[in-house]
Amino acid sequence: MNEPGDVAVEPDGDGVEPGEDVVEPGDGDARDPGGNGSAGTADAAQDAPDSGALGRGRRVVLGVVAGAALVAVGGLLATVLVKSPAQVAAETGPPAQGLLTAEVEQRVLARTVVTRGTVVADQSVDVAPQPRAGEGAAAAVVTKLPLKAGDAVAAGQLLAEVSGRPVFALKGTLPVYRDLRPGATGDDVAQLQQALRALGHGTGADAKGVFGAGTKAALTARYRAIGYDPLPAVADGGEAVKAARQAVRTAQWAVEDASADADAGTGAGNGAGAGDGGRSGTPATGSPSAGPASGAGDGETTGDGETTGVGRTGGVGRTGGVGRTGGKSGGGEGGSGRALARARQALADARAELASVEAADGPMLPASEAVILGSFPARVSGIAGRVGGPVSGPVLTLSAGELVVETYLKDDKKQLLRAGMSVVIASEATGLDARGKVALVAGERSTGRPAGGQQPGQGGQGDAAGKGGDLGFRMVVRADRPLPPALAGQDVRLTIESASTDGQALVVPVTAVSATADGGTVVTAVGGDGTPRRIEVRVGTSGDGYVAVTPVRAGALTAGAKVVIGAAPKDGGDGQGGRDGQGGGDGQGGRDPKGTGSPRRPAE
Repeated sequence: MNEPGDVAVEPDGDGVEPGEDVVEPGDGDARDPGGNGSAGTADAAQDAPDSGALGRGRRVVLGVVAGAALVAVGGLLATVLVKSPAQVAAETGPPAQGLLTAEVEQRVLARTVVTRGTVVADQSVDVAPQPRAGEGAAAAVVTKLPLKAGDAVAAGQLLAEVSGRPVFALKGTLPVYRDLRPGATGDDVAQLQQALRALGHGTGADAKGVFGAGTKAALTARYRAIGYDPLPAVADGGEAVKAARQAVRTAQWAVEDASADADAGTGAGNGAGAGDGGRSGTPATGSPSAGPASGAGDGETTGDGETTGVGRTGGVGRTGGVGRTGGKSGGGEGGSGRALARARQALADARAELASVEAADGPMLPASEAVILGSFPARVSGIAGRVGGPVSGPVLTLSAGELVVETYLKDDKKQLLRAGMSVVIASEATGLDARGKVALVAGERSTGRPAGGQQPGQGGQGDAAGKGGDLGFRMVVRADRPLPPALAGQDVRLTIESASTDGQALVVPVTAVSATADGGTVVTAVGGDGTPRRIEVRVGTSGDGYVAVTPVRAGALTAGAKVVIGAAPKDGGDGQGGRDGQGGGDGQGGRDPKGTGSPRRPAE
């Protein structure tokens, strides 16, 4: 039998010449002249036993190759799955650890608080007038709204009309808490006088804080300038003044009548009297009167109507007599004098009453018709009412004064902040950076909605703030220079420096500081040879993930030294990292999310 690779031998013993084709079973013979393959068929039948042997040889070779491959795979699996106990322990143990260090810095360390706030006007006033209901008056209704949101407002300008009565703005700081009537006195009256004078309405000779005739005239002029008449302080149609004036006239007439009667009963008069010498004469000593004596006497009238006459006797004796005339001519002066005095007192009383009534009469400023703002121009920040609608709340909201930043703090931030702290105000929308100071940190929680109807910033208030819930502690930041008007209503970032070191200090990451068993604090420094040493320190201000430290032993720690802040795998295996976030491989990080081995400042 021919082995594979041997040359096929023809039946006549001749071999195939080199270069000739070997005729395989089933192939047509090229030597067949007819090309029908008959000769090839005969040869194929003759060579059939040798072809079967060739196929079996090939299968044997393939089987040997497959067996060798199986043996190789089995050996590989054995090396992977079969491990010695020492190898298993080595692979499951922790990776070799290295030290993660950071450099000691020398700089000013500041602790900062970052929050959000809203730029609002310093003063926000809700205008919700409630006019007095007169006889037969219905509920207050908005009858005119001449302004719209965003409009500027000047001092003295008409803001709205409610039930036919005006509401206008005046400059001041004291809120309106009462109706101001003629005769009133106080600081609020002085504020009204100043506001009227600023609008060009003089208050005459009125003293400061006294609502007198000059203030009445100025207030009337302001009302008429906006197209209205002021309400009278005494709503009686002037009857009280008329009655007081009539009383003065009556008293004046009484004085005139009494004065005329007194004039008629006064003056000097002479009277004559006859004396009976016999009755009144006195005989001369030692000589009795010879008979009745007659004498003529001079009469003198006194103020009480009595006339005294002195008689002279014709004889030795001198007699005196007193005669009375009819006392009517002089007795009227006493009664008319008293009547005149009483009439004059009644006139003085009537005049005083008239002065009092006239002082109380005149225009008044109802509290519902004035809105006091701290500065102008102001701005209409919102319109809530509508013409024809009832006044059930604020009709409109005004904002006045310089722009400030308002925010509301949670408890944790409120404890860190106080008035006077420096603030950096940053607007991402405009690129503005401004400096300012904390003007106010409220001690009580605020509820409801923020002032001016603004939505709160993100300084610690949640959704409840917009729904009238607990806002937190209100904080106001005032810029060192006036903020531009374009910032009104914008949300800005506030960075507040709540603490700082006194000049430059040694600072290390907070993770570098650890406590000892005796209550001290230490850092671990690493020398140039890699040897760690513990250094006792005192800690100070902390902020932004760093803390200021002072070595207990002077010079033991200097800027540029390396301190240990943690440990990291040396070989960067793919197990869990220590302080290094990626561990140099695929492990999930500790403090460094980038796997660089550098410390990351912890978030506030």
